Formats: sequence, structure tokens, C-alpha cells
Amino acid sequence: MGRYQEDAARLLHLVGGKANITAVTHCITRMRFALADPGKADVPAIEALESVKGSFTQAGQFQVIIGNDVDDFYNDFVAVSGVGEASKADVKAAAVSNQNPVQRAMGAIAEVFAPLIPAIVTGGLILGFRNVLGDMPYFGPDGTQTLASLSQFWTGVYNFLWLIGEAVFHLGIPVGICWSITKKMGGTPMLGIVLGLTLVSGQLMNAYAVPGATEADWATHTWDFGFAQVHMIGYQSQVLPAILAAVCFNYYERFFKKICPTIIQMIVVPFCSLLLGVMTAHFIVGPIGWAIGSWIGDVVWAGISGGFRVIFGAIFGAVYAPLVITGLHHMTNAVDLQLISQTGGTMLWPMIALSNIAQGSSVLAMCVLQRKNERAQQVNIPACLSCYLGVTEPAMFGVNLKYTFPFVCSMIGSSCAAILCTVTSCTANAIGVGGLPGILSMQPPYIPMYALCMLLAVAIPFALTLIIGKRKGIDRGVGTSAALES
Repeated sequence: MGRYQEDAARLLHLVGGKANITAVTHCITRMRFALADPGKADVPAIEALESVKGSFTQAGQFQVIIGNDVDDFYNDFVAVSGVGEASKADVKAAAVSNQNPVQRAMGAIAEVFAPLIPAIVTGGLILGFRNVLGDMPYFGPDGTQTLASLSQFWTGVYNFLWLIGEAVFHLGIPVGICWSITKKMGGTPMLGIVLGLTLVSGQLMNAYAVPGATEADWATHTWDFGFAQVHMIGYQSQVLPAILAAVCFNYYERFFKKICPTIIQMIVVPFCSLLLGVMTAHFIVGPIGWAIGSWIGDVVWAGISGGFRVIFGAIFGAVYAPLVITGLHHMTNAVDLQLISQTGGTMLWPMIALSNIAQGSSVLAMCVLQRKNERAQQVNIPACLSCYLGVTEPAMFGVNLKYTFPFVCSMIGSSCAAILCTVTSCTANAIGVGGLPGILSMQPPYIPMYALCMLLAVAIPFALTLIIGKRKGIDRGVGTSAALES
């Protein structure tokens, strides 16, 4: 008998029994259920189980936080329930029925960008290191030189790192999006990669050179078909053109697979779908996507940098965390990338990082308040650390939302920090690690001020949560049971 067999049996009963489980799997710390009727899950009783650290529902999945022993718990659960093993993809597919159309749309966007996040974060860190080496004049005898100017070695490192930065943000984004969408839609991933490469080919005029292009430039960057001429525009760093191109390509591939006899599919389907996909990308949806993306970027930029920037910062700083609950926060990835391509940086992402830090700071206060509660600390400490490193779900769902007031305190702190961030125009070179290490991604002139913003995002939620928590008696164990039952 496994050591979690008793709790696993009780969890099976509390989620509504085997008949209520459509699929179940686990990740690093959580059991993930797709339930036929989520309302049958007895959440207070589930969170009262000794081996359970908390629970939440996201993207149509009911997730139970177990901790590092989740693998053993899962094996015991499968043994006592008789529920067959399922992959994460199976659970996601089964959970779709529990989502509304907006959640499904945001889930689709999340699935497109999720495989790209490691590369985007790495690229952000790379650009951050380049900031330190070549753009921070705080070194040398007089404190006015950069490391790169002082050493040939660091100059070489600075130049070398751009190889990775360019690959991620100039070339990798369109290619990665085309690959990810093609994979999600069941197309041929390699053809998606080829489509993406045609959007960033060296034969095309670089997207960053388009605004200043002259007639002489267009003379060498135009396809002349006699009856029509089309500018050879590259879509480096562009998001919407890549999304629209990939979607069109995949529908072409589906169409030709449907009408072509199997014996000639290997030749006809890739040729026709890719040719039409590339033509559609450059002749139709590319320019349309560019225009829409520019419009979105202009609207957001006006909000961040215009006369109402204080209001924009206050609202965005406060509501970003609630957006995470709904899944709507995934759209910010596309907006950030659009701002980077248009302006060379983003003022939106720094506020997102501040929101994450604020959530972690409220949990840090809970760590202090519940320092004598060993069971609570098993959730608090890992949640706080992960939040400061950019992963907020354990902190939000495992701690802050459970007690409510820490979540509100973090929203207030995030809002205050975001106001200062927008007023001082703090700008990041790229999307980075959405927590304390995020300061490395900031443009050098804004690093000192952003450090102050981060200090606000730590101090205000921590102080508010600590004060309110003491008044509620959290440090004396008062309200803990009520929180578990909420």
C-alpha cells in the first residue's frame, strides 16, 4: 500500500468519484483533473486533506497542489481509482468543454506562445547581459566607461551575444509562431518553419528599415510581375503577420489533403499549400497583419506614454493579476512583442514583472505571519520563491486568493509601483524573467528607477499584508480554518 493511498481514495470521493473524472494527469507539483461536473468537487474538504496544499481551477482544469511528491500521489490515485493514465494533452482536450469561448480563445493563444517562452526569456536575459557589458557606463577609473570599452574580451562577448539576441527576437519569433501554430493545427511542422523563414529572409527589406526606406531601396526590394508590383517586406519580430500566415497555410494544407488522392499527396499537398501560403503571407495577410499590429501598438503606446499614463499604469498594475485568473493575460505577449518591434522596447512588460513581484511579496508576509504553521509554510515558501522568479500561479491560487486580503494588498502594491513605472517611462529591451531578475532586461538608463519601482512592489504589499494579517490574527492561527473552507 502506498503512503498516499488513503488520501488518494478520499480525494477520489471528494472530486465526485470515478464517474466525474474525464481525465487526470499531473505536472511537477499538481494533480490536474478534467471533471465532467466541476461543481461536484468538494473544495473545502479536498484542501483539508493532509497531503493537499491547496487547489484552484484554471483553463477548465481542476488542479490540486500536492508538492514534490505528486508523482507518488498520482500513482496511488491511479491504483485506487482505476482511472487510466492520460497525457497533459488529453486533459487539456477534455477540459475544453468546461471553458467559455473567451477562455478557449485565450487558451489557444497560450498554447501558441507557451513553447516560445523559454526562448523569449533567454533572449531577454541575453539582451540584459549585453546591457551590463556595453550600455552601462559605470566602470573604469573615472566610472564613465563600459566593460566592453575597457576590454577586448568583453567587446567580443558583447558582439557574440547579439547572435543569440537577433536569432530570438528578430528571426525566431515569426518562425516559432508559424511552427507552433502548424503543430497545434495538426499540419506539417517543417513546412510551418519554412513558411516562417520566408517571412524573415535576408532577401527581404528588414522590417526595421521599412519606415525610412527610399525609392532607391524599393527599387531593389520589389517583386515586379509586370501587371503588379509588390514590396519585398520582411516581418522580423512581427507577431500578427506570422499568426495570420500560419493559419492560412494550415487551412490550405487541410484542403489539399482532403481533395488529393493519397498516391499524390506527398507531392501536391506540400507544394500547393506552401506556395499559396507564402503568396498569401506576402501579398495579403502580411500587410494586413502589419497594419493591425501597428494600430494595437499605437493604442497601447498612447495609453502608456500619453497624458493618461498615470491612470493607465494604476489600472493595468491592479488588474493584471486578476487577468491571470481568467487567462486573458496571455494576450500581453503579443502586445509586448509588437511594442518591441515598433519602438525598440516595451513599457508594458516591466509592469507585469512588478505585478508578479507584488504577489510574491504578499506571500512573503504570509510566510512571516505563519512562521509557526509548518503546513502553511510548505506552500508559502515555494510559492514565494517561484513568484519572485516569475511563476505566480502557486502564490496566487495556493495562498493569496485563499485568504483574499493578500491578493488585494498585492494589487494595491502593484498599482502603486506601476504608476511610478509609467510616469518615469521605464522601458525594457525585451521580455525577460517576470520577477526580480527582470531588472536585467531593462534599458540601462531606466535601471535605477526600475529598482525603486521593484522596491515599492516589495514593500507595499508586504507591509499591507502584514498589518492586515496581524489584525485578522493570522499570526495567532485565527482565520486559517476559515480560509481553508473558503
